[in-house]
Formats: sequence, C-alpha cells, structure tokens
Amino acid sequence: MDSCSRLSAIVLAGGKSSRMGQDKALISIEGIPLLPRVCGIAQSCADAVYVVTPWPERYQDLLSPDCQFIREVPLSGESLAHGPLVGFAQGLAEVQTEWVLLLACDLPRLRVEVLQDWVARLDNVGDNAIAALAAHPKGWEPLCGFYRRRCLPQLLEFINQGERSFQQWLRQYPVEVLPLSEPEMLFNCNTPEDLALS
Repeated sequence: MDSCSRLSAIVLAGGKSSRMGQDKALISIEGIPLLPRVCGIAQSCADAVYVVTPWPERYQDLLSPDCQFIREVPLSGESLAHGPLVGFAQGLAEVQTEWVLLLACDLPRLRVEVLQDWVARLDNVGDNAIAALAAHPKGWEPLCGFYRRRCLPQLLEFINQGERSFQQWLRQYPVEVLPLSEPEMLFNCNTPEDLALS
C-alpha cells in the first residue's frame, strides 16, 4: 500500500488571529495566501486534504476543489474559541485513513521535502505510538505532524474531561520522534513581528 493511499491531511484554519490583528490564513507570503500555500504542500503528501474551519465560505474560493471543508462547530455550552485540539478532533472524526497529517495554516516555511521524508518513515513507526511528531525543548510540535486515526476515542475522552492542551494529551501516550534538522521550518506567524521575519 503506498503511503499516499493511507494518508489524509487536516489543515486547521479556525484561530481568531487576535495577536496578528488580521486573518492569518489570508496573509500572503510571496504572493500566495498562507492557507492555500499550506494546503498545496499537504496535497503533495496526502491524497485527501480537509480544512477544518468555522468559516468555509471565507476560504472556499481560495482553494482547489480537491480540498474538502469540515465546519468546526462550538462544543455544547462553549464558544468557538475552544482551541486547536477540538478542531483536530472534529476533523479526525471525518477521515478514513490510518494516518493523518495535521498542519496549522500559519506555517510559512513549511517544506514539502521534509514532510515527504517523514511520510516515508511512517511504515517504521511502532504500533503502540499514537503519533509521530518533531520535538522541541518544551514538548512536542503538535500542529505539524502525524496522528493515527485510532487515537480519536482517547482524544474525545480527554476533551470531554474539559482538557484542551495538546501537550498534556500527548504526554499520556507513546509518540515517535521525527527528525528535524531545520527547526525554523516550524516557525509560525502569530504577530505582525513574526510576519516581518517570514
């Protein structure tokens, strides 16, 4: 089975971009808005790309028809500001592949060749690992990495307990470490100052 047929991608575009002051997904880098830029890279690695967002109408004209939208909805009694973990869970419930590549929409330095190298490593990930992620000194890089679809029940249980932290959830399970020779690839744009560096 080739890696593409067992890999889909989820791109999260549900943040409020409050620190940036404008919608990060629409910020252009080298003439291409971030969301279609990241989705294009995802399409080079996976055979299905899903965008999880509360605002599909805002983005639908930017993306190729191959990208499918999953509308992010508030949890009972909560606002939409529930964070990326919930958006990921809502997306994960819709995919069918064994592995899912999860990406934030604000990764201007994402490199397709690094992701493709990581995809090639998935066959060797231990059966007990729920994810394969790059690590940094404070923990995992949860918004640029791979998750097994079968982690959904544990993820939903964690969310139902009121938890919202990727790091706390991942701490409970085995995770395979992906090599990252250029950590700047995972630089994300949160503020106008970040944008000036990208």
